[in-house]
Amino acid sequence: MTKKRRLAVSEPVEGASGKTGSWRTYRPEVDRGKCNECGLCILYCPEAAISEDHEVDLRYCKGCGICANECPKKAIVMKREEQ
Repeated sequence: MTKKRRLAVSEPVEGASGKTGSWRTYRPEVDRGKCNECGLCILYCPEAAISEDHEVDLRYCKGCGICANECPKKAIVMKREEQ
């Protein structure tokens, strides 16, 4: 099986003040049963924290909720981070 490749998707990088996810208050959770793999979450994620396999890299996710907002199937929900 060949891996899908999208040229317009960037990779997350560590910024000057560290990884983005260290101050997140909400985290996205993907319901694979609802997901139709349209890729909109990957496209709209400002931190490029969602992989082609729709795995969220929590080291870089800032919990903004854009992925959940753009998902047409509502397969992503934002959950409050545990303290």
